[in-house]
Amino acid sequence: MEKNQVAVGEVELPGFPVFKKGKVRNVFDLGDKLLIVATDRISAFDFVLPSLIPYKGQVLTQLSKFWFDFTFLVCRHHMISTEIADFPVEFRQYADLLSRRSMMVKKARVVPVECVVRGYLSGSGWKEYQKTGKVCGIKLPKGLQESSRLDEPIFTPSTKADVGHDENITFKGMEKIVGPELADKIKKISLELYQKASLYAISKGIIIADTKFEFGLDENDELILVDELFTPDSSRFWPLASYVPGKSQPSLDKQYVRDYLISTGWDRKTPPPPPLPPEVIEQTSRRYLEIYQLLTGKNDLP
Repeated sequence: MEKNQVAVGEVELPGFPVFKKGKVRNVFDLGDKLLIVATDRISAFDFVLPSLIPYKGQVLTQLSKFWFDFTFLVCRHHMISTEIADFPVEFRQYADLLSRRSMMVKKARVVPVECVVRGYLSGSGWKEYQKTGKVCGIKLPKGLQESSRLDEPIFTPSTKADVGHDENITFKGMEKIVGPELADKIKKISLELYQKASLYAISKGIIIADTKFEFGLDENDELILVDELFTPDSSRFWPLASYVPGKSQPSLDKQYVRDYLISTGWDRKTPPPPPLPPEVIEQTSRRYLEIYQLLTGKNDLP
C-alpha cells in the first residue's frame, strides 16, 4: 500500500449543489441525473468515525460497478457511468479527486426499506435467533450456531432510518410500507441477486454471509437497484478456507472495524466514537483492497 496516499474525507464541487450527504457518500444534483462520490469516511454503529480509510471510496465505487454489470440480467440498476470522460465537462477539472470514486446515476424514487438477504446466521440475525428462534418473523430450525449456513437464504427487511438504528421488520410489515405487489417483487429479485452473486463469490473462495440492497423506481416506475451493491460496507465477506460454524468469522469487510470499536469499551451509543489507530486503519484498507481484488480479479487499485 502506498504510504503517502491521501484519504478523501470531504468533497465539494463549486457550482453543483449537494443533493444529499450520507455517512460515506456525497451526492450532487445534475438536473436529471445525480453524481455520487464515495469518500473514504467510514461509519459504524450509526456514527461516522473521525478516521478515514485510504482507497475505501474507490473500492466501493468500482466493486459496485462490477456487480451492477454482473447482475444486470437479474435487475436493472441506476448506474450510467464511472468514467470522468462521460461526466459533464465541468467536472474534468476535478478529475484527480473524482477518479474511480464517482458514479453518475439515474434519479430514482428510493423504496423506503432496507432489503437484507441472509445465507448464514450472523449479526443481528444471530442475536434475534438466540432470543426467539426466529429472524424477522421467520422461524428457523433449532440448534443452529453462530455463523451456521441456512438451508435456504432468507429475506429479512428492515426499516430505513435517516437517524438512529434500522429496525428489523417482518415481510408483512414491509408489505404495509410498500404494498404487497412491490414487496413480493423485491423479495424475489433480492433472493435471485444473492444466489447469483454467492455462487460466483464461492468460486473465488469467498462466502457472502449476508448483504443489503436498496431499490428505487425510475421515471417509468420500473424497479432498479440503487446505492451500492455487494460491497464490504453492505455485506459480510468470509474467507471460505477458514469457515467454521459456531463462532464469529474472520472478515474482509467493515466487521473488522466494529470488532475493534467493541474492544475499546466504547458503549456504542455516546458520541464521539474513538479514532482508529494507524494499524487498524491500514488493516481495514488492506481488507477492502483484498476483497476487491479477489472478487473482480483486478489489481488496478491503488
